Amino acid sequence: MSVTPRVLDSATPAARNAVARRERLFFGGMAIAMLATVIAGFGPTYYFSTVSGSTLALTRTLHLHGAVFTTWMVLLVLQTTLVAAGRTDVHRQLGVFGAVLGACMLALAAYVPITRVQAGLMVPPAGIPVGVLLAIALASAVVFPVLLGAALLLRTRSDFHKRLMLIATIELVTAAVGRLPVIGAAGPPAFFAVTDLFLAAIVIYDFSTRGRIHPATLWGGLFLIASQPLRLAIGFSAPWAAWVGWLTS
Repeated sequence: MSVTPRVLDSATPAARNAVARRERLFFGGMAIAMLATVIAGFGPTYYFSTVSGSTLALTRTLHLHGAVFTTWMVLLVLQTTLVAAGRTDVHRQLGVFGAVLGACMLALAAYVPITRVQAGLMVPPAGIPVGVLLAIALASAVVFPVLLGAALLLRTRSDFHKRLMLIATIELVTAAVGRLPVIGAAGPPAFFAVTDLFLAAIVIYDFSTRGRIHPATLWGGLFLIASQPLRLAIGFSAPWAAWVGWLTS
């Protein structure tokens, strides 16, 4: 049964507690699921590289990139846990750290893929130009901060804030999904399709609890989805290919 804010205001304490518990389980579960996906995707080449036999050379920049982005994923889980425990005061304090971390991620999201392409170390699936992977990666430097900025601006409206934070993080999970077995070999459309399952989960949750899609899910989700084919269009375009050629020359 869906629960609108007006109905919730008039609900019994037990009913409100049930709704709050369901919110904690869903948003906390989503954060954990995305962290697990990141570990699965980057496990062979980063987290467990010493035992997986990975040949990827982990430079200082890659270690910094991995540490910063892993911190974000762990922070997301921690923040949802703090809200579930009623420690919104600590949640708000850590939010300042999260905003600073997000700025660092923006810089790394642009710097790392460009330098990897220049070094000839970004290897795309068969039949996909390296410029397409670069376009996908660099788009994160736009999509993530826009969604994160919206989440921070709406931080006093928790229903908007937590959905936008999840959608912003879904953007980051694309890179991990692209490294999963089978999915990685299937190419960018498969990356996006699997990643968007996280967004679909939020949509399903909205309909099951509210009877309609939440505005944050609608507009944040549309922004994320619209960016995906646009990246492919840019990546396959002649001007982009020329720029990538100049970059790697």
